[in-house]
Amino acid sequence: MRGTALAVIARHPTAGTVKTRLALAIGNQRTCALYHAFLRDIDARFRNGRRTLVWFFDPPDAAFETVVSPGSRCIAQSGEELGRRLHNCCAHLIGEGFDRVIIIGADVPHIADACLDEAEEQLDDADIVLGPSADGGYCLIAMRAVHDVFTGIAMSTNAVLAQTLAKANALGLRVHLLPESFDIDEPRDLIRLHRLLNQPGYDACLPHTRAALTACNDSIELSAVK
Repeated sequence: MRGTALAVIARHPTAGTVKTRLALAIGNQRTCALYHAFLRDIDARFRNGRRTLVWFFDPPDAAFETVVSPGSRCIAQSGEELGRRLHNCCAHLIGEGFDRVIIIGADVPHIADACLDEAEEQLDDADIVLGPSADGGYCLIAMRAVHDVFTGIAMSTNAVLAQTLAKANALGLRVHLLPESFDIDEPRDLIRLHRLLNQPGYDACLPHTRAALTACNDSIELSAVK
């Protein structure tokens, strides 16, 4: 057995193709720079960790290996829509012999180590672990076998978590929920990220994200209360 894989669903950082809702507020170039910073910080945090870091990238013809550390595992995403891509990611890694698979998006560079540890530990008993996000979706899903909790889910809506839980229940699966977190999709998420980075424990954790976020300060008031 190969232990636990930490899979990151990512896009190649190309202006105009990443985080388009956020780009409406801060522009394509700054959004792209911020997204690239997320990738660099995730890479730095986890490439030498006890879990095997695997990047699942899109588009499939992108030279994604040039934006992460040399020698990183980079696999093109497969599937027409997000749910199928998540399913295929899990199936690929379970098929390789990994005991557990934890999947996150590239837009959660701030994911807490404690959440990853809890997800891994809870899979001793649970079939699926979900990390709820504030927008009604989830920013982490973990399994130790392939379960189709993706087909028929209205992905990228505020019903994702509720529909996924209902499907898991219908399949008789045991689910463990992690503490709620958030992903980075809209300007208000940058404000929340800014506040998080000023908390103890995050001081030096995400240097590239911190620098890119500071560069956005004249586009959005990061200290604003919202």
